[in-house]
Amino acid sequence: MARIGMIGPGAMGQAHIERIHTVIAGGRVVAVSDVDQAHAQAVADRIGGTAYASSKELIESLEVDAVMICSHGPAHETDLLACIATGKPVLCEKPLTPTADAALRVMEAEIAGGRRLVSVGFMRRFDRSYRQLKTTLDSGALGAPLMVNCAHRNPSVPDHYTWDMAINDTAIHEVDIMRWLLDEEFVSARVDQPRRTSLAPARLQDPLVLVLTTASGVRVSDEIFVNCQYGYDIRCEAVAERGTLSLADQNAIDLRTSAGASNPITMNHNERFFQAFVTEVQEWVSAVDRGEHTGSTAWDGYAAASVCDAGVQALTDSGTVPVQMIERPAFYA
Repeated sequence: MARIGMIGPGAMGQAHIERIHTVIAGGRVVAVSDVDQAHAQAVADRIGGTAYASSKELIESLEVDAVMICSHGPAHETDLLACIATGKPVLCEKPLTPTADAALRVMEAEIAGGRRLVSVGFMRRFDRSYRQLKTTLDSGALGAPLMVNCAHRNPSVPDHYTWDMAINDTAIHEVDIMRWLLDEEFVSARVDQPRRTSLAPARLQDPLVLVLTTASGVRVSDEIFVNCQYGYDIRCEAVAERGTLSLADQNAIDLRTSAGASNPITMNHNERFFQAFVTEVQEWVSAVDRGEHTGSTAWDGYAAASVCDAGVQALTDSGTVPVQMIERPAFYA
């Protein structure tokens, strides 16, 4: 049984705890830490675990075999480095770090330690629809992919959502899943700014369109609309030489009445990607038990952060911004 320590048991963290304790085999959250000590204690009391005064104490605790990091992005680097130093596997929610420079430091520490310990919470890689899409493209039946058109729509975003998060907190999911789907890196980024919705906070340009180009010339567009009001709507259409592929509606039922046909629309990522989260965490817990690594790597976190750095720059600079990345280390081959 893998004994898991949870850093940052907020909404995402508690959703993971619920999954681990109800539908996932082989793991148990036994320890939590949070910047709000009272909140950490309340969560610990509810699950019968221990509340630690700091993430450092949790990571170093002998009762913790592996760590899940669900805290605010800027806090990730310090805790990731501590996990690597103690030799403990860690599943870190995205972003690995908010910037590529910080992610590079995490990679360097992991390489120096000689063992892959870091997995990044890019759950779309575990989604059945995306996996079927990749299987079909990889088969070559449709020829080479030429374009991919994506959309990432949220009904609304919280008050702490800042101007750059449309790229490095929202679009980072499309950045990673497109790298995985197309099996190549991005070389440039551009941001188009359509007419702004009147329903967005004044601090945000919403919607945005992030336009990326891969090394082979595939064009990926990502519409980022985080105050769309009506629901959580994830779309992806791959256009290849001999056909197209699109994600289907993620609905369990179709409703037909005299008013017409309709289906439910999910309202958040936990609804839309519930099974993907279950598969991701189950595979990670099982790998921890076997002493193995699974899922995306620190390199994937670094590569996504590098593209997002270019995208954030393109939010303020007109034109196309090149993606600056190091060569992939052999350690992550």
